[in-house]
Amino acid sequence: MMKHVRTTLCLLAVLALIMTALTAPAFAADFIPALDTNAGARIRVVGTYYNFESLEAEFDAFNRYYPNVELSYTRLDDYKNIIGTALTGDKPNIFFSYPWMVGKEHYTAVFESMEDLSDPALGIDLGCIRSELLYKDAEGRVPMAPVFSTTYGMLVNEALFEKLGLEIPTSYSGLLSACEAFRAAGCDTPVLGYYDTGSSMLYSLVYPYACGLLKDRPEAVEAVNSFAPGAGEYFRPVLELTKNFMDSGCVNKEVCTSLADNYNAMILRFFEGDIPMMFCNGDTVSGTGKREARSEAFQANPFPYSFWPIPVTEEGGWFVTLVPMSFSVNVNCDDLDMTNEFMRFLLSTKELNELARIKRLLTASADLSLDGMYAAFGEVDEAHSLYAESLGLLDEPCRELRRAVYAVAEGTMSVDEAVESFGKLEG
Repeated sequence: MMKHVRTTLCLLAVLALIMTALTAPAFAADFIPALDTNAGARIRVVGTYYNFESLEAEFDAFNRYYPNVELSYTRLDDYKNIIGTALTGDKPNIFFSYPWMVGKEHYTAVFESMEDLSDPALGIDLGCIRSELLYKDAEGRVPMAPVFSTTYGMLVNEALFEKLGLEIPTSYSGLLSACEAFRAAGCDTPVLGYYDTGSSMLYSLVYPYACGLLKDRPEAVEAVNSFAPGAGEYFRPVLELTKNFMDSGCVNKEVCTSLADNYNAMILRFFEGDIPMMFCNGDTVSGTGKREARSEAFQANPFPYSFWPIPVTEEGGWFVTLVPMSFSVNVNCDDLDMTNEFMRFLLSTKELNELARIKRLLTASADLSLDGMYAAFGEVDEAHSLYAESLGLLDEPCRELRRAVYAVAEGTMSVDEAVESFGKLEG
């Protein structure tokens, strides 16, 4: 008799599971809520982006589980200077945080307000994020989590290369030859980029190369970070590349300096369809999708384009992965439990991949698939790939490198003078 009872109970249990599977929403297996799904809460995210459609898509996805949670995003003006005050004043729940904040006294209070996302009690699976992108403090805590990754490179108009029968360059000599071929064909701007005192376009050229020169050389990184005497010598090849490239005639400075900004104006200029290559970073690439519809020229004559490493040597270019920004949780906020629940939802392979897909950036997840727009970076070998955060290069020498590169590009300093003056240049 007991055998029949057990059999009947087992059958009922199986039927119940089947019915649950048939009637449950399709997303139920992807994320299991840990809190009362009827609970109400308000979660505010603040940052520096003017708009954040991909995050708003994640808000909608989270609301499928927690329909009574109100989520919003707000851009803060003068973010660098006011975020510390905002965390205890307006008390946003989640805020943008950056690797360059680390170690700066101005942001001590900001770090003190950050939740430790590695706390096991939160249940956040940080293992789904590439470990090279995670910042851990001296105690092993994780105060910020990357939600994207990005890199530097060149946006390529594939149609123009096909029209001239040219291969997209994968060597420095090939880059110069391509520029020469386009000039011969009547193109006066083979390479577009935003050119100003910050040398934005040139930084896309030289920064990956500079990182490559310092890879596996901790003593060089330490010397550059501390501006040790003679540290500028480590960047001599970068400055020589800058001079050679500017002397090559690939850059039409008049066109480049006429751009109003290195985002909207530059993208729309590229979409005119007569620019073969545009030097930029992944943040600029992320803005291309939305601006296709805003460009009358592109709508009239669309063309295929993709993002490629800039070849700085005969062996090709470097694939340097960076964290453009991270998310941190404000421990002083209201509805802290629900805020951490949203972070648990967002910091998963599925949601990080979706966030990056919509934003047109590289995912921060360990499931990095280099295809579509970024397929060319999948061809870069391991020897020419690195993570900027793992390198340990600080923000100050990077700013100094920008100054040195611009001085050489403008001809106000020779390579020797820029090397000798490294660490002494005025901002």
